Amino acid sequence: MTEKRKLVAAVCCAAALAVSACSNASTDQGGTFSFHSPGGQTEITYDEADRQPLAGFEGESLMEPDKTIALSDFAGQIVVLNAWGQWCAPCRAEVDDLQAVHERLQAQGDGTVLGINVRDSNAEIARDFVKDNGVTYPSIYDPPFKTAASLGGVPSSVIPTTIVLDKQHRPAAVFLREITADDLIEVVDRLAGEA
Repeated sequence: MTEKRKLVAAVCCAAALAVSACSNASTDQGGTFSFHSPGGQTEITYDEADRQPLAGFEGESLMEPDKTIALSDFAGQIVVLNAWGQWCAPCRAEVDDLQAVHERLQAQGDGTVLGINVRDSNAEIARDFVKDNGVTYPSIYDPPFKTAASLGGVPSSVIPTTIVLDKQHRPAAVFLREITADDLIEVVDRLAGEA
């Protein structure tokens, strides 16, 4: 085997182990949502009967640092949570899709996208990214991703991560990969039709 092939094989094995190890995280939350990724899946959906509520969370607004954003601010709404960083290439690629989904949810009165900005130690760079990309949905500024603990053990090392919450703020779908608007619209339209 050539050195190049050995290097590629080693990188692939390391990446597979990292995703598998991160994705199998679980936390016993005592009746609340506890994340599991069977077989290291990167897309998990939950039937309505199997959904469990999230613990509430809040954090500093990225764009308005003197303001706090809480999940409870969106009571009765579908919430698309997206953990992102301006340093993350897939996050940069999916921002237009998330904005399109946010605009659709807002137009229909069904909900919002809520970003969780992680690992950006310089908030001003993250704010510039938001402004430069015309992002209108809110984001919590959470560089260490402490919010992950409230998300039932969702792996904090996998960015981007997108979690679609139903109107009772129970996870209906988790994406441990870059998403498209079509991925999310399929889920949010189904949730909008639920009682």
